[in-house]
Amino acid sequence: MKKDIIISGVGGQGILTISAILDTAALKAGYNIKQSEVHGMSQRGGAVQSHVRISDQPVYSDLIPFGKADMILSVEPMELLRYLPYLKPDGFLITDSNPFKNIANYPDEEELKKQIEKFPNHRIIDGKSLARKAGNMRAANIVLIGAASDLLPFEDELIEEVIRELFARKGERIVQMNIDAYRYGKEAVKQNV
Repeated sequence: MKKDIIISGVGGQGILTISAILDTAALKAGYNIKQSEVHGMSQRGGAVQSHVRISDQPVYSDLIPFGKADMILSVEPMELLRYLPYLKPDGFLITDSNPFKNIANYPDEEELKKQIEKFPNHRIIDGKSLARKAGNMRAANIVLIGAASDLLPFEDELIEEVIRELFARKGERIVQMNIDAYRYGKEAVKQNV
């Protein structure tokens, strides 16, 4: 088993939280893991990406080669398209439909959607609305983990356990909002399939 995942977005969207959840789940499941991350020019608003490599065999490099990513998971649609050269032919694109317009010449949203829809394995999720439904606008990243969960080598119980652990210091209310966000992402995929 091997999963190569690129996580992308903009600073402040929780890219590194997604990586931490996947890394922790992989370690708890007994898998080998390598991760690399690149932060944008600013803490909020700059491009952020992370390579997460999960395998039942040793992983020697933390970088995913071009054409080898099983999945690109993005909290922002334009950032998803930036990493297309990494996607393997049967790989999955998963993104929030809501743009983060931090540049004056941000591409047309409909054109972005058309570009993503050219790929047979794509999921465009309204993460912002589902996060709002969960009670935490900042949980769109967790919604997207739920939207990708059937493609990950973990049981739901393990991911929820990791969410509980990582958010425990913020209190039970925040923990439950994030678990709800994860479940809403799972449900959104089931309804669209």
